[in-house]
Amino acid sequence: MPDTATRPTDGEGEGLTISRELDLRGLNCPMPVLKTAKALQGVEAGERIAVLASDPLAGLDIPHFCNEQGHVLEDSARDDGCMRFVIRKGA
Repeated sequence: MPDTATRPTDGEGEGLTISRELDLRGLNCPMPVLKTAKALQGVEAGERIAVLASDPLAGLDIPHFCNEQGHVLEDSARDDGCMRFVIRKGA
């Protein structure tokens, strides 16, 4: 089982302050979106988390989850089989 790490960070990239980074690489659907939802419960509205995922379905599931739950997907990028999402928690 892969190690899923959540770590506080001072922020990275394009002036966005990231409260936590969640490393979900190696997990398959539905775990990336479920762990993202749980991580968002632990931050205040307006805070951002970064999510790393390798499951191709996360590219569909996480944007859909954000839209349905009122969170803002501020950035997404794909690099060498890994996706990175920056999510701002909604109210």
